[in-house]
Amino acid sequence: MSTKLLSLVTLCVCASMSTSEAADIRGLEKGTAEMQSATTLAFGPEDILFVGDAKAATLFAIATGDMEGDAAHALININNLPKAIGEVLHAAKVEINDLAVNPRTGSAFVAVSADDKAALVKIDGAGKITPVSLTDVSYSKVVLTNAPEDKLTGEGRRIKNNRMDSITDIAFFENKVLISGLSNALSPSTVRELNFPFTESDKGMGIEIYHAAHGKSEDTSAMRTFVPIMIDGEPNLLGAYVCTPLVRIPVKDLAAAGEKVKATTVAELGNMNRPLDMIAYEKDGASYLLLSNSARGVMKISTAGLKEHKGLTEPVRGGGKAGQDYTPVDSMAGVIQMDKLNDHAALVLVHPDKSAQDLKTVPLP
Repeated sequence: MSTKLLSLVTLCVCASMSTSEAADIRGLEKGTAEMQSATTLAFGPEDILFVGDAKAATLFAIATGDMEGDAAHALININNLPKAIGEVLHAAKVEINDLAVNPRTGSAFVAVSADDKAALVKIDGAGKITPVSLTDVSYSKVVLTNAPEDKLTGEGRRIKNNRMDSITDIAFFENKVLISGLSNALSPSTVRELNFPFTESDKGMGIEIYHAAHGKSEDTSAMRTFVPIMIDGEPNLLGAYVCTPLVRIPVKDLAAAGEKVKATTVAELGNMNRPLDMIAYEKDGASYLLLSNSARGVMKISTAGLKEHKGLTEPVRGGGKAGQDYTPVDSMAGVIQMDKLNDHAALVLVHPDKSAQDLKTVPLP
């Protein structure tokens, strides 16, 4: 759902590279990027935006041409963002699905449903909104293998279309695109590791977690949000699930033989809660996560000791918490989407008390 962690080498290369040069290098071709939905975003190298189309179970890579701006000086504050975007797109109904910041320029890109059609907009570092054309654009795409069928399943309040969870989050890391979501495999909770430029879709690795609030191991729910992060020099994923386990997965395990890996549950953050978005950052020489939630606000979580954490193996009942500790960030109440804007600030979409959704620049806590 956000910029997450990018390869420093590829980011340095992009600074002097034109859109056409990026397209040549990354295998993009001119055409129309026809999307059924725009649900998840992440930035990659050379100002390329990855767009998850969960409805079509397809990942797009789009050359944005976003080359102007300096993230260090970006300052974006927009009241009632859906209304502001609707005025630009001439749409009566706008639903915001995700946002991602170009870490080089400070421009924010927003994935929306505008009058029930997929659309993207760019918001520059000063807050100007412009549509992102999906016609005559340099892009590539890959269709995910073994995605859930596009149909309703279940009964009563549990009825849902698992296709819309085929892509729940995206990150670009070490020249690969990592995707969390569901597949139609025996272990539906899946993380995929795709080469970029795209070659073919990886069927993904099933993920099993110990869900302390439920007191059992599970592999059926999608990881809702994750970040790649280095822990003592080794790349790992830290991911959050509904109700609310936080897990660690060494990236090397995603290429291991077999159909499934078992994650290490490093925290239980409380039940009856849905994680919404997560970013990683450093402050005063320490590394932290920020995790926004539907019912438990924003949590600041230290990454200290994660490598040594043996994992939770006992139930945590009654909405309790265990494992990696966190601090509530009361000043960020109501945050539903966020991304790191620069070394000192985050860009957040705030929806307090179900009122207007405002886009704000706030200090990293």
